[in-house]
Amino acid sequence: MTDSAQTPVHAGEARSVDNEDYGLETPLEGHPEPLPHVVVVGGGFAGMAVVKALQDAPVRITLIDRRVYNTFQPLLYQVATGGLNPGDVTYFLRGLRLKQKNVHVVHEHLVEADHQAKKIRLLNDHWVSYDYLVVTAGVTTNFFGTPGAKEFAFPMYSRSQAMRIRDNLFIRLEKAAKSKRLDDGLRVVVVGGGATGVEVAGALAELRTAGLAPAYPEIHGDAFEVKIVQRGGEILKSFAPKLRTYATKELARRGVSLHLGAGVAAVERDAVVLTDGKRIHADLTVWSAGVHPHEEVADWGLPQDEYGRIKVGEDMQVEGLPGVFAAGDIAVSPADLPQLAQPAIQGGAVVGRNIRALLEDRPLQQLRYVDKGTMAVIGRRAAIAEINLPGGKALRITKGMAWLVWLFVHIMSLVGPRNRVTTLAGLATRYGFPFHRRPVPIVGDVPTVRPPKPGTPAVPEA
Repeated sequence: MTDSAQTPVHAGEARSVDNEDYGLETPLEGHPEPLPHVVVVGGGFAGMAVVKALQDAPVRITLIDRRVYNTFQPLLYQVATGGLNPGDVTYFLRGLRLKQKNVHVVHEHLVEADHQAKKIRLLNDHWVSYDYLVVTAGVTTNFFGTPGAKEFAFPMYSRSQAMRIRDNLFIRLEKAAKSKRLDDGLRVVVVGGGATGVEVAGALAELRTAGLAPAYPEIHGDAFEVKIVQRGGEILKSFAPKLRTYATKELARRGVSLHLGAGVAAVERDAVVLTDGKRIHADLTVWSAGVHPHEEVADWGLPQDEYGRIKVGEDMQVEGLPGVFAAGDIAVSPADLPQLAQPAIQGGAVVGRNIRALLEDRPLQQLRYVDKGTMAVIGRRAAIAEINLPGGKALRITKGMAWLVWLFVHIMSLVGPRNRVTTLAGLATRYGFPFHRRPVPIVGDVPTVRPPKPGTPAVPEA
């Protein structure tokens, strides 16, 4: 520790510390000090790609994230609907050091940046200097200013949010099971007809039919409804018409109703009000309509577009700030790539290669995005996939073959062998033969029923 790192911090006073304060003074084997310091803010798809691209580079890497784990967001809906455990889709970030000794993980939050002095301040008032800065902090749910959405809708962009949906799903089911009314059940409204909205609606419908109908004989069959609300006239707009038609038919076959052409004007505690004036009863509103950067990005001294994304060039460097990069959903390049996993992974890999190029005084590469295609799953043996082939051709598949492709791609994309094994086991017991006929969902945290203490009313205790 340096003397400055040991000096007490007075209230409201930020302290300037060097990288030794985070244990980065340990020399890397075979490399003399000092080594260039790369600071990566965000441990998502893009951040992980940057770190891996610098695995054997002569640099010190500090990976800063507000969480201690990486989340595989494409499978969060499986957590929300009781198909997977939360740990199946998360990876302990400090586990990176098992194979990569030049990375140091810091559980903190970026507050501000001084790019002229090449240092950033964290929430704990530590200043960390850098030679190269990479911002891959991700985004958050976009409610588009819809009244009541933030208060009453359930987003699904983080592990805790997915667990909250699962918990409230089972809380509501238990409440309905105790009700004497036949029409008291669970009405779920999914806002957004993109891939996430379709996947969560399909999973809920399948869970209702195969898993919950026999488990809750007290609830009348028609009292458990799943609806999708989409502002546009059709769902899955990024897919080919043939695939959209198939998905629409599969959702209808599973009892999912679509409300197309009207957006959400307001979200209430027990309803969703549409822009055409229609009011839909909702016991649970799942919001999957869009994302945007966190508001604090405006304090980081980086140029932003009208949607709050950080503006970068084709080489992924932030405009006007050499040596500062951004990638993933938080960044927008001249190509304006979609906010999906593959653009984030490929962008992060280019950042890593360009940092190497700067170290070796070589020209920087431009991001040449390779669109491998997109896919979405509706339920067991039902999915759509659009796979881009060499020569500009696209392979469009549906049904069981698309489902197997979806399963393989998602399992292999997970970080860590344990996650792959447990996720495969979880999905096999949910969808595989003959387990799908006797599914047992992973139950949410329903409050425990306890007798009241003397002199107090009976209140369920969590």
